[in-house]
Formats: sequence, C-alpha cells, structure tokens
Amino acid sequence: MHCQTIVLGAGIVGVSTALHLQARGREVVLLDRQPPGNGTSHGNAGLIERASVIPYAFPREVTKLLRYGLNQQSDVRYSLRHLPKAGPWLLQYWRHSSPQGLAAATRAMLPLIEQCVSDHLALAEPAGMLGLIHDGGWLEAFNDQQAFDSAQAAAADLAQYQLNYRVLDREQIHALEPGLHCDVVGGLHWLDPRTVSDPGGLTRGYAELFKQRGGQFVLGDALSLAQVEGGWQVRSEQGPISAQEVVVALGPQAAGLFEPLGYRIPLAIKRGYHMHYAALPGNELRHPILDPVGGYVLAPMVGGIRLTTGIEFADSDDPINEIQLRRCEALARQFYPLGERLDAEPWLGRRPCLPDMCPVIGPAPRHPGLWFNFGHAHHGLTLGPVSGRLLAQLMTGQTPFTDPAPYRAERFN
Repeated sequence: MHCQTIVLGAGIVGVSTALHLQARGREVVLLDRQPPGNGTSHGNAGLIERASVIPYAFPREVTKLLRYGLNQQSDVRYSLRHLPKAGPWLLQYWRHSSPQGLAAATRAMLPLIEQCVSDHLALAEPAGMLGLIHDGGWLEAFNDQQAFDSAQAAAADLAQYQLNYRVLDREQIHALEPGLHCDVVGGLHWLDPRTVSDPGGLTRGYAELFKQRGGQFVLGDALSLAQVEGGWQVRSEQGPISAQEVVVALGPQAAGLFEPLGYRIPLAIKRGYHMHYAALPGNELRHPILDPVGGYVLAPMVGGIRLTTGIEFADSDDPINEIQLRRCEALARQFYPLGERLDAEPWLGRRPCLPDMCPVIGPAPRHPGLWFNFGHAHHGLTLGPVSGRLLAQLMTGQTPFTDPAPYRAERFN
C-alpha cells in the first residue's frame, strides 16, 4: 500500500490531523495498534477547555511543595520508585513554571485555546457528532469559603482574556445542581467551554467522517516505522505501507519512535484514572463539576457519572494503583451523592506532557518528511482539531493561522 501521508496514532490529535490533511487534498492512511478513540482520548473528563488560558504549572509555593512531598494529597501522588527517573523532568517543569516561563507558555498556548471550540464544531457538524457536545459550561464548586474567595480573585485576574463566567452563591449553585451536598458554599460557572458526554465516541465519530471522505484506517505497529528510499514505511495488518510523509501523533507512545531517531525531547507521562458511578434515584448531574481542592472532575457521561482523577507520577507500565482514585472518591461523595461503581476496574490513562507546557507541532528537524504532533498534556481533547489544522497548514505550505515557533521540536536542543 502506498499513500502520500501516514498519520500514526488514532486518538483525537491523530484523527483530527488526518481529517485536516485530507481536506487539503492529501491521500492519508491513519494507523494505530487499536481502533480510533480507545486510548487517552477515550477516558478524559470531556472538557473542550476554552477557559484554561493559563497552563497547568508546577507549584512553586513552599507550603504546597511540602504538602505534596508528604504524598497524601488527592490531586497529585507519586510512586517513590519512579521519583529518581522523574526528578530531572520535574526540575525542568519547575524552572519553566517561573512567572516568566508561565507567561511565555500562556502567550504561546492562547492562539490554540481561543479557537478550540470553533475547530471542534467545524468537525463535529459534518461528522454528525453535535449531539455529544454540550454548551452548558462547567462548574467549579467549593465547600470552603476561603478557597471560594481565592478562586473569585483568581478569576477576576483573567479579565484581559474576556472569559465569560458567573459567580454563584450557595442558592444559585444549588439551583443549577440540586444534588450537591449542602456544605457547598458557592462556585464559578465557566460558560465558554463545551463539554463532551462521550469523548471516545466523539473521536470515533471524527474517524468515521475521515473514512466516509475516502480515508483509510488500518491496524498496525507505528513503532515499526523506518526510513526507506523515497520516504517512510510502516508495518500493518494489510502489509507494509509507504508514504512520502508521516505524522507522529502517538501521544504518550511518541517517545518510542522519536528517541531511536536521535531526538531528545523531554516527554513525560502524567497518569490518571477514571471510574463511572450510577446516579442515585432523583438525582441528575447536569454539568461537569471540578473540585479544585480535591483535584478531580465529576462529569455526566453516556456511561454514568465519570470521576476523573488528577495526576499520578509513576512508570507508564506500572499496574493500576487505586490509592488516588479512592481518595478522590471519598471527597467526591462529600460533594455529590454517587451510587455504586459501574466499571469492573478503574480506567488508566496517560497524558503526554512537556516541561514548558506546550506541545510539539511541526517538522522533525533532521528527517525530511517526518512531522510531529504530540505533547498536549491535559488538553488533548481540547486541542486535537486546532493543532491538527495548524500542522496541516504547515505540511501543505499554507500560511499558518498562528506563529508555530513556540511548538518547534528543536526548542529543547
């Protein structure tokens, strides 16, 4: 099999990239070891996060660092065995999270964040997936008045970004979500984001659109990629596939491909879990709810109420560890009346993260025809379509809608 472009990885980033290349006339084959939308794109909190204009930075306050060091928090936990391996990366992350570094990351990411909703809708409509995308926003809820006051001040500091939100007192937030525990004192209702009730289903819907438009999806081994005369070749269940160009959109697995090619891109994994719960009779969760203190999200999904945890630093292949999920579940039950668990075991996902809080989008500097699109951290679902559009513009010689320099691969060398 031969085509113009192979896209490796059928998560939201890879599928979106394939669609945008296809729309610009490229003959594209999409390849993954499993069907589309079955990786991290399946298990996230379902937020198209238009309001996250400030990237997730490493905490720099001494009190927070000491608290996390005790490893008893629900939002972040770590494996002691993994710390020596993660240490150098965490130090880079800490350095980039300085006020100057965070400001630079914010400027770099803003053009992508600003267009994330419109780019999703541009794909969802022809894919027939608008029914999975909801415009009610999401809630940040508090059962501590001091934390609520701090959150209001932090939201006011974002005035330059012209985000739409409402401050909700106790009566207002309980009117929106009657099932909330009576201890909830108020919250913030972020109105610009959209929410997705089946992220994996949305990705699969986009993949079906790609196939309806003539694209091919094949199962194969992305890590078998090799340079051959005239381009690149990869093994698939349908035999070898060759192309002039290839896109690495493998998310957390990308390092297995770029490292053997000599690229020293500091990609790390932040693991996270989810579990679905039944709704108790008489209760219906209407909006995703973030507990910013506990570091988890409760979201209404087609499979039940999904609890998505924060960050676990552990080896990518370590077995599931329920400690963080149990901590979050205990806190969540103080916010909202959850029923029984619906999943046989927790789902484990892996977020591909870079220390400067920006993805890699663009050409591989030393290998003609090789392109990168990975490292979207907590915002893979949010940024899949918009980063796919940016890369497609670069690959087809169009004027990019924003300066791609902050995402170049060589920034780490």
